[in-house]
Amino acid sequence: MAFRDRGIEIKTPEQIDLMRVAGRLVGETLELLREATRPGITTLELDTLAETNIRDHGGIPSFKGYSHPPFPATICASVNDEVVHGIPGPRTLAEGDVISIDCGAIVEGWHGDAAITVPVGEVADDVRELLRVTEESLWRGMAAARLGGRVTDISHAIETYVRGEGRYGILEDYTGHGIGTEMHMAPNVPNYGRRGRGPSIVEGLALAVEPMVTLGSKHTDLLEDEWTVATVDGSMSAHFEHTFTVTPQGAWVLTAVDGGAARLGELGVPFGGR
Repeated sequence: MAFRDRGIEIKTPEQIDLMRVAGRLVGETLELLREATRPGITTLELDTLAETNIRDHGGIPSFKGYSHPPFPATICASVNDEVVHGIPGPRTLAEGDVISIDCGAIVEGWHGDAAITVPVGEVADDVRELLRVTEESLWRGMAAARLGGRVTDISHAIETYVRGEGRYGILEDYTGHGIGTEMHMAPNVPNYGRRGRGPSIVEGLALAVEPMVTLGSKHTDLLEDEWTVATVDGSMSAHFEHTFTVTPQGAWVLTAVDGGAARLGELGVPFGGR
């Protein structure tokens, strides 16, 4: 049984293996949605595709019915200036849009959570660069995690990379989080801050790391649907997320189809997957 250390859930290796099953299902679902994203498709069609794939493979959508008001869909589909928590519907994607697709699944009581931002056809150069910077900052953050380190080592690495690449807004009001038998658990994982702070990174800790970056202001508004978060200045945004853990052998990205082996290897980080 997983146990709590100061409110933080610590898993056994066998439980991390179960999280990998949920995580891989999320990763495979997101790859399916990436391939399906094109001008003319609706966000509701993407949502239906995601729910079908998750349920057909023995999972339960994490997001559907979550919180209050209950989230009504399987994915969050956030377009252009919508950063996170967009509700799928009849909106048709057009050439030049970007869409953040956030997806979660539960398998045997364990959660996986990940997100990608996908260009719809050809997008502006600065938007494509925004996506690259945000995704790279996610990997740099996970690469900074070591057993015995601190959670804000991840935060500092994300912020350092983004700040070094240009004048971007980094959301501060929304953070990554612990994950396991619940989707959102302690500790929070900010996308900015000084290293060496927060809880220790220990074996059995699983974290969902999710930088949210904009081409303009870091400030956001909550829209009337009580879910969608959009930039106040209308600037384009990007959001990438993975669930990962650190084993004695190295980092293991539970929601990456290959466990993160290829990208971690490029960054010189030992792969800790099984």
